[in-house]
Amino acid sequence: MPRYLIYAIVFIEGFCSLGAEIIALRRLVPHIGSSIIVTAPTIGFFLLALALGYASGARVAGNYSAIVSRNFLIAAVLAGVGLAGVSVDWMFAHLQPAPVAYLVFIGGVLCPLAWLLGQTVPILTNLMKHERTGEASGMALYWSTLGSFLGSLSLSLIVMQWLGVSAAVFACALGLVIGSLLLAGRTVKTALFSLLTVAVAAGINSQHEVTADTAYAEYIIGNVDIPGQQNPRAFWVNKSTASLIDDAEPPNYTRYIKHLRQILLDDLGFKDKDILVLGAGGFTLSHREPLNRYTYVDIDPAIRGIAEKHFLREPALGEFIADDARRFVATSTRRFDAVVVDVYSSHNSIPSHLVTREFWAGSRRVLKADGILLANLILDGKLESPYARNLLATIESVYGRCAVDVLHKGKKQANVEVSCYASSQPGKTGIYLDEKNQADLDMARSR
Repeated sequence: MPRYLIYAIVFIEGFCSLGAEIIALRRLVPHIGSSIIVTAPTIGFFLLALALGYASGARVAGNYSAIVSRNFLIAAVLAGVGLAGVSVDWMFAHLQPAPVAYLVFIGGVLCPLAWLLGQTVPILTNLMKHERTGEASGMALYWSTLGSFLGSLSLSLIVMQWLGVSAAVFACALGLVIGSLLLAGRTVKTALFSLLTVAVAAGINSQHEVTADTAYAEYIIGNVDIPGQQNPRAFWVNKSTASLIDDAEPPNYTRYIKHLRQILLDDLGFKDKDILVLGAGGFTLSHREPLNRYTYVDIDPAIRGIAEKHFLREPALGEFIADDARRFVATSTRRFDAVVVDVYSSHNSIPSHLVTREFWAGSRRVLKADGILLANLILDGKLESPYARNLLATIESVYGRCAVDVLHKGKKQANVEVSCYASSQPGKTGIYLDEKNQADLDMARSR
């Protein structure tokens, strides 16, 4: 086999194997988030399957081209069908609880795909007859790793951003089919099976009904049935309802947005103030609100255009900055009268780097001396879970005592609105006892 063809095959293997891993991580975000306890095991299982593939490929003693061609075709089917949005959605809808669906996805799609493609380099180096063993394996690994590098960049920064995740899935499946054809030649059987694989991959990936699909999130805008509202529609981000709006005058919004607007506009009487909103959602906080200046920060640069075109159906008020929330509060030189934190990657999952003491200290850093922090959290309605207790304690370790309003108290998961002032400071607390009761003294000192 010509050397350039071997290099082309291992390049495709590297491109598609790492591409499949990136797509798998992205597909998991709407269902179980992107925390380290999700990404680390996923990467670990992928690498384990890849290592087992290396060992399996090392034991192959003949029929090298045909075996790799077969592996590529099977991997193309796994990628084109198993990584499709409708397939992943089906798994998490019908295989409960979510960890069961996760294990089926990893064990039935990602790991077999990695195992098949991992065999490529050790098998094809057997065909490099006129080179030293070290040179043959080194150059094969070079082209495979180069493919992984380019695949990770092009799929995440170009294909997913401009064409969506389904297009990235189809690109991986198509690349593997091309690799199979390069190895197997132009036999009728291989050509027919390859054509069928491409057609199935194209068909199933075109069935993922989303309004927009980017490297960061999938967005769905659709009508909902809410009594008393006029043509209400919802803005779903990674299968979580981020915003609601209808055609009434004035429009109706979600309850937590109404609550935030009441605090800012009615309770505090904000006018001509600078308000920073971390997590854009549907841009409803500033919708038809001309009294103040809003700055939205969201990691996805496409979210504003999606919200304006499909959800608001009019330009969003305020400045938009595409950036990570933590990076922005850590580096910005601007100061705001209010910071609204509304950051979610899926369902009730806040990115883990946005719940730490360091992040809340950064949010305080960009507040003016008399500013206020408003955080929308989704916690258990009784605030009894370890996550609720620890998250609230973390915020108050930076801001001192904060007001906590639980909306939808009757629900298992509720919007919890936390209000903290930049002028407050964490302080020591005591407990009033019958034997030693300083309540009257403290009350006098507080006046």
